[in-house]
This record gives sequence, C-alpha cells and structure tokens, in this order.
Amino acid sequence: MGYIRALKPAAGVIIAALLFACLPLKAQERIDVALVLAVDVSRSMSYEELRIQRQGYASAISSPEVIRAIGQGAYRRIAITMFEWAGNFHSREILGWTLVESPADAAAIAAQLLEGNSVGARRTSISGAIQHGTSLFDSLPYLADRHVIDISGDGPNNQGLPVTEARDEALKQGITINGLPMMTRGGLGSQFNIDDLDEYYRRCVIGGPGSFVVPVNAWDQFAEAVRRKLVLEIGYDLSVPRVWRAQLLFQKPYDCLIGEKIRQQRMWQYDDFDR
Repeated sequence: MGYIRALKPAAGVIIAALLFACLPLKAQERIDVALVLAVDVSRSMSYEELRIQRQGYASAISSPEVIRAIGQGAYRRIAITMFEWAGNFHSREILGWTLVESPADAAAIAAQLLEGNSVGARRTSISGAIQHGTSLFDSLPYLADRHVIDISGDGPNNQGLPVTEARDEALKQGITINGLPMMTRGGLGSQFNIDDLDEYYRRCVIGGPGSFVVPVNAWDQFAEAVRRKLVLEIGYDLSVPRVWRAQLLFQKPYDCLIGEKIRQQRMWQYDDFDR
C-alpha cells in the first residue's frame, strides 16, 4: 500500500503534463519569405564603399517597388535580418529578425541602417556567411513559406570551408541562396578580384528554387541592383521552380576554389594585408 501511495503524486504529475501537451499552442505568424541579408565588409572595400552599401540597402528596402512586392504576397508580410561578414570569424548583426508589412516598417529599418557605420574586417569567407545565415533561421519567430539567404560580395571565397560545401548544406535544409556580386575594381584588395565574379557566384555560390544573380558593375548601380533583387526575392513565383548547381554537366567545370588558390599564391607578397 505504501508503494501504491508513493506512485500517486507521480501519476498526478504525468496526467498534468499530458493535459498541458493537449492544450493548443499559440500559432506562429505566417509570412511569405524570411530573408537573410549577408553583406560583405572585407577590407577590399573603402569606407566610402561601405557607406554606399548601407545607403543602398536602406533606399531599396524602403522603396515603393519593394513595398508593393510585399503587398502582393499571400500574407502581405516578410521578415528580414541583416548581418555584415568578412572572414568566417566575423559576423556582426545589423538588424535582428524584423517584420515588414507596411511602409512605416520599411522606413524604420532604413533609418536604423543609416544610423550606424560599417566596419571592415579581414578575409573573405562566403562559406562562413552562408553557414551563419543558415543558423539564423533557427531563431526565426515566424512561419515562412520560403527561406532565402542573400549574399553580396566583391570577391571569391578565400578562407574557411569550401563555398560549395556550405552552399549544398544550406540547400539540403530547403534554403535558397541568391547573389549580388560586385564587379567593381580598385581598393586594397583588387589583386584578389576575379574578372568573372558573376559566373563564380552563379556556378559556386547560389542555389535552390528560383536562385539568381544580379551583378553590380559600378557603385552608382548598387541601390538599383539591391532594389531589383529584393523585388525578385519577395515576388518569386513558386510555380516555376529551378535549381542552379555549382557544376552544370553540360558546361566546362568551373574552379570553385579559385579564391583560395589566389590567396595562397599571393599572400606572401602582402604580409601586412590580409583580405
């Protein structure tokens, strides 16, 4: 009898737990797309160019075209988070997950972006940016129809995991990766640039349903390129899926380790500079 009486409190705890588990959970708010903006701040960029990036994203996010694209979605709302990256040891949050469903929301984000300044850091790890961007979806407080990482950068991956490995792992989780390769020249890191960075992004970086690349050939095009890219990402038609892989079988294989090889060949010449 003593043994039976000892079981009663435990049984009560179990029953209470089962009843709690049966209670309806608070539903998460649904959104059309969860968008991670990953912005390159490697040392190849000048202070002025870093500022142009901030202003470009602020202008694009608050533009009428982007607001219109958001309003045409099934839920008429998206969520955005933004961080700056360089080497795989550097990721700096600029904007946590933020709901955007009105011009006022977008204007508030733009104002926040313009309040601070970007800080350059060494090396270029696109793979590190993809890995960090992937991890941010774990803290997403909304239910999104699509998960997208948006990578901007002015050079190939030259540090950390090979970029194709990071990309393929993100694709396995249902994430789409789009690219904004900056085909600009000049600056401290120009010796690490490649002429076909847009092709590098297309073959080695992007992937997933509807993935695409929007090249930037000059800094005065930056804000317009970001605006176009955001409209495409927000308004993507799920009825037309397509996947871009790093090595397309009908094309000559592309060397997705070109950035690592350039750095290995040239870093001995630049002991005081680590892009």
